[in-house]
Amino acid sequence: MPDIQFLRLPDLQRPLLEKFYRAHRSPMRARGEAQIWVARQPDIVGALCLTPVSGGHWLTGLFVAPAERGRGVAAGLIAAALISVEGSVWLFCEPELSGFYQRIGFVEVEDLPQELAPRLARYRQTKPLISLVRSAD
Repeated sequence: MPDIQFLRLPDLQRPLLEKFYRAHRSPMRARGEAQIWVARQPDIVGALCLTPVSGGHWLTGLFVAPAERGRGVAAGLIAAALISVEGSVWLFCEPELSGFYQRIGFVEVEDLPQELAPRLARYRQTKPLISLVRSAD
């Protein structure tokens, strides 16, 4: 695998993320206040968003180009992004992805920040999701 850089995407380059998501027909989108992190090779091959919430951040929008999956891109991207934030990091995922997240330090949790609990309840009306957290060290 050629060298991959994991870096925060400057706000002015935000359209590159939307282009990446669209090119792969991903439903992912970046919220306005989110920090955007990308894996570049030199084109974007993976991305995620970190949105501030009470006590930490909410990780959303994790997507890796299908041709790059299984090569450690997602784990590397998460590791790079989480170095830059303080507090806990929460995410929602489908149950079959829990093993991946648990291997990189996340644990299943039901106790969520006030702004995330109703969102998870709403999402669970249409799909099975679990919530995970990686607590601040």
